[in-house]
Amino acid sequence: MGEYVTQENLLGIYLKDRRAKLDPAAFGFPPERRRTPGLRREEVAQRANISPTWYTWLEQGRGGAPSADVLDRIARALMLTDVEREHLFLLGLGRPPEARYQKNEGVTPRLQRVLDALEPSPALIRTAIWDIVAWNRAATVMLTDYGALPPEQRNVLRFIFLDPRVRAAQYDWESVARFVVGAFRVDAARAGAAAEVEPLVDELCRLSPEFKAMWRDNDVHTHGEGIKHIKHPILGPIAFEYSAFAVDGRPDLGMVVYNPATPADAKRISSLLESKPALERA
Repeated sequence: MGEYVTQENLLGIYLKDRRAKLDPAAFGFPPERRRTPGLRREEVAQRANISPTWYTWLEQGRGGAPSADVLDRIARALMLTDVEREHLFLLGLGRPPEARYQKNEGVTPRLQRVLDALEPSPALIRTAIWDIVAWNRAATVMLTDYGALPPEQRNVLRFIFLDPRVRAAQYDWESVARFVVGAFRVDAARAGAAAEVEPLVDELCRLSPEFKAMWRDNDVHTHGEGIKHIKHPILGPIAFEYSAFAVDGRPDLGMVVYNPATPADAKRISSLLESKPALERA
């Protein structure tokens, strides 16, 4: 009879599978003959600095739910990747772990090609603290010439509050600004990026009384999709349907795509792109 997998022992089965895939010699454990592959239970417990008995109970589905601290120790002991660690928490506690912001620079060439293939829709990749790290040519022509700015200045909040051209392009700047601040607050909190956000917030509070007031309001907003209207300096009024997407495998990044709201708008943007030479990316 095969093993009957219940909700109660899914955590134990996952732990047993993970430790079976590790090479004892790589962790300095004796290479003597073993009955089963991988690390022993007591070796995992030693690496995690927890009781061997307690670890054994976890694999056996006994002793109740582990703490987040214990799961973190086990994740490090088993050398789990971020996605494996998240799965461990979902099995052990029924929730993902608290976010740990990890700054990663740039995007892969494949992801850049995805952006380029979306034209004439402007599209960009931003971090959890809303730094723009990649964009397509349509975004450069319709939104902001990101390549003309130093990397440290390519931040959405900086554009909204400190760039007069971006401000002038908004039909209702105050509503847009409040929305941006609230959505930014949610993204930064989800990513656990409080330490990274603090210098930016402090700077904007000094430079923009409007930002300071909006930040103190503590409003929050979601931004999965919506309509954006802009006043383009060449094309005039343009409407976009925007959608925000998570980038799988890159929890630090999000993609935003601005689809022209009408076929006429799409045709106007395409004509403008055709009339301009290809622009170099920084």
